[in-house]
Amino acid sequence: MSTMVKTKSKFRRAFVPTTALAKSVEFDQDMMHVSLTDGRIISVPILWFPLLHDATPKERKKYEIGGGGISLHWPELDEDISVANLMAGVDWQST
Repeated sequence: MSTMVKTKSKFRRAFVPTTALAKSVEFDQDMMHVSLTDGRIISVPILWFPLLHDATPKERKKYEIGGGGISLHWPELDEDISVANLMAGVDWQST
C-alpha cells in the first residue's frame, strides 16, 4: 500500500507496509527473533511460548513457515504462532 505525503513542493508516494511476512526464525537464550521479508526483525521473549521455552535448541530449529509467511509452525511441538500476533505484541498471558 502507498499513501500520498505532501512535501513543500509536491506530493510523493510513501511506502507503508500492510503485511508482515516471516522469512526465518532464530533463538538466543531468552528471545525468539523473527526476520521479516521487508527487513524488520521482531524479537519476543521465549517465555511467552511455554512449549518453545521448554524445547531443546534442536527442536526449536525444526519450524515451518506457513501461508507464505503469515504463520510459524513447529510440528514436533504442536506449536503455531501468528506473525500478526507477534506484531501486535500478543503473549500467552494476555487473554
